[in-house]
Amino acid sequence: RLPEARDTAIRSTSALLPVDLAPARDGDWQWQSQLALDGDNPRFVVFSGEDSSWNTFLSTDAKRLAERAEQLADEFGPIEFGMANARFDGRVYRFDQRQQDPWQLTITSPHPFESRGFVLASSDSPWQLVSWQQSRRHWPGERLVFFADSENADPRSGQNAPLQSALLRVTGPDGRVFESSMRQGSSDVSALGIGSASGAAYSGSFVPDAAGDYTVQVEAHGLTPEGRPFVRTAEHAIAVIDNPLSLSRSSAARAHAIDDTRIAIDLGIESHQADGFVRAYAEVWGHIGKQAVPVAWIGGMVSARTPELTLDGRWIALSGAGEPFELRNVRIEDADHFTPLVQAEHLPMSIEHLPAAAKRAPDRIDEAMRMGPRPDGLSEQKAGARLLLVHGYCSGDVWGPVAGQFTGDSRFLDLNQNRSHNQFALNILSFGQQFSSYGIVAHSQGGAAATHLYTYYWSGLDSASPGRLIQSVGTPYQGTALAGNLAAIGDVFGIGCGTNTDLTYSGAASWLSGVPSWARAAVNYYTTSFDWVWWRYDYCNIGSDLLLKDPEDGTTERTYGQLPGAVNRGHKTGWCHTSGMRDPAQVTDSSRNSVMNANAAR
Repeated sequence: RLPEARDTAIRSTSALLPVDLAPARDGDWQWQSQLALDGDNPRFVVFSGEDSSWNTFLSTDAKRLAERAEQLADEFGPIEFGMANARFDGRVYRFDQRQQDPWQLTITSPHPFESRGFVLASSDSPWQLVSWQQSRRHWPGERLVFFADSENADPRSGQNAPLQSALLRVTGPDGRVFESSMRQGSSDVSALGIGSASGAAYSGSFVPDAAGDYTVQVEAHGLTPEGRPFVRTAEHAIAVIDNPLSLSRSSAARAHAIDDTRIAIDLGIESHQADGFVRAYAEVWGHIGKQAVPVAWIGGMVSARTPELTLDGRWIALSGAGEPFELRNVRIEDADHFTPLVQAEHLPMSIEHLPAAAKRAPDRIDEAMRMGPRPDGLSEQKAGARLLLVHGYCSGDVWGPVAGQFTGDSRFLDLNQNRSHNQFALNILSFGQQFSSYGIVAHSQGGAAATHLYTYYWSGLDSASPGRLIQSVGTPYQGTALAGNLAAIGDVFGIGCGTNTDLTYSGAASWLSGVPSWARAAVNYYTTSFDWVWWRYDYCNIGSDLLLKDPEDGTTERTYGQLPGAVNRGHKTGWCHTSGMRDPAQVTDSSRNSVMNANAAR
């Protein structure tokens, strides 16, 4: 089932503040704002694109004149912020002292060629903004509702830091920005008659008028128990898509046997899409007497032109169920963003006639019951067995420099590209067709794409020898905060690789809701983080450290790098996500590479 909306929330202790320089009286261009940093170790990053003319000033005391921020900072310098090769240049300022009052931050430029930018600010405060969406029905004309609340990262404290105000800032696919105040409590959603705010302090909404990528930023202001102001933001990356599907008026499913074992189920979907896939799921229920009993959970990637599901009749025999049958919790989603297109809580189902297998219970549950019949010729001899080395989102050839640490390997290369999990998986499938079988060692998003491939498509993975089928390092299976922030910054400066909603917390949770336990069990994963020493401030990337919660590798937090149901091979410190970070890139760990190579299926 889809996860509960609040369970996919962004929990932010940072603020990404838009900067818009305007002409000042002295002839320069200027932007000013209070910087409410309420915790220890305050720090901020200024993003000005390629414009080096921006000057940053701070007044840390209301009675003193502003000074250059680099003269006040304990650590200052240029940084790269982002994921893989999708990075932005910035300047970081870090301070050891605790800031008692809001700073006055001033940015000036004599002749800017970039008048818009951002300040990303954070500290070690425990107070978090919690922001989430009501639903993922991202269609033009469908109202999208967002919630905001505050939370203490330490739930044992018993203290509260209430929000005082909240703002919704929406950037559309055409670059236009729309702002509106969020309403206190559930007044916004109650007035619209669209559900509950789930106890949120603030709610706000907007209606997208066209398909495309939207960035929705929630900006919230509050007060700590000591009366100190704070500001937090959360960035939601949203892909609004046209819905080509609708449920027919009959609202009933019709099924018939297609051989001695399987049943094809016509869901009664009217489709206006010519090609491609959608992801469909349903629960099959029957009856024993008057008692409704579950039969099976079925689903997978199906044709978008004629969405049908298939049921192995042996599940009916195993359950002992008979008529009347029905489908429950039917869900059909687009294959790239996992946006619900059709949903139905109950759908009556008539079966024309049952196959013979539905009348005799099987001795065991086999592969065909879980995954469907294996295609003919899947294991035919081609170029032999291989180990595929797969990179991640917007990535260079990360495995190239260490390929000599693997044997019988071939590198999958789709460099510096932005692919959905589904597109990524299909590209691996196409590349792997030259081999009779293979296992996969993957980095970052490549691990999710490999898992997706094994879940939904027959491939060389299904013919591999015994061993670890999929091994991954640094994969954000449950998403990363960087995805939303990159989308927001990219609205101004442009992202070479583009926004990827599958890597957001919400998108990743929706994707994972359809990955069954048998597919997860085939995955072995590793996580890493930076080396910590007591005498210095440690991080993998000082910019992403403002967003991610320790331990993290500069892109993936250990918490969100977990894949429940898979095999956790451990967490190791002293390794970061990619090259150019403080500690070595995690793919260069020769010890781990040796273990993965020795244990890999091929």
